[in-house]
Amino acid sequence: MDLSRSGERILATATALFYAEGVNAIGVDRIVAEAGVSKPTLYAQFGSKAGLIAEVLRRRRETRESAIAEALASSASSPDSHVLALFDWFIEGHAKPGFRGCPFTIAAAELPDPDHPARAEIARYKTWLQTTLADLAAADGLGEPQRWGSALMFLVDGANARVITTGESTAMSEARQVAATMIDAARQSAAAATSTTADAPATAPATHSPSTSPAASPAITPARTSPAATAKETR
Repeated sequence: MDLSRSGERILATATALFYAEGVNAIGVDRIVAEAGVSKPTLYAQFGSKAGLIAEVLRRRRETRESAIAEALASSASSPDSHVLALFDWFIEGHAKPGFRGCPFTIAAAELPDPDHPARAEIARYKTWLQTTLADLAAADGLGEPQRWGSALMFLVDGANARVITTGESTAMSEARQVAATMIDAARQSAAAATSTTADAPATAPATHSPSTSPAASPAITPARTSPAATAKETR
């Protein structure tokens, strides 16, 4: 969306107010007063308050996706785990002054109407993040990366929800610990399966059960981690 200078002021003002106080608590009158513009200017640029909320989240989504991609690229030389590098990025953000939770998770809770234009931006970000987690799991050599992406998304969403409901700033660090435990267990399982195959007699073809095959899900796997169990672990 191409915005005028007044439109950019409106967007910046709304972004700060919506995050600090919530989209439902902030009205158009407050936004235009603090931005120093008129109501007609706001409606000419965004069409409605709903359109403004959607644009705020669209800008946030693009900014966040770029920041994550840049952070992962800078840590890609020799990370112990690509997945954990992303958790580290989240942890750093959670420690910043004024952090009160993921803006997309907060907006989703405040905007239950599935037809609200901002819901599409929330869905785009969540889908992108889960795909990114799956790609990082694949880069870590974890089997069934799509299932890992889903399970890791439970950890991220659970940590973000805990920040909002309890205000605990350590929630993402705890989620990282759970993810690290899962990854370590998967790697140990794969290593044990490889060792068993290498030690098998040459005359006996190696066979693998689904639970021990290097290509199968690890002993502690996203596939076997239910949303309820994951939420319990993060707490």
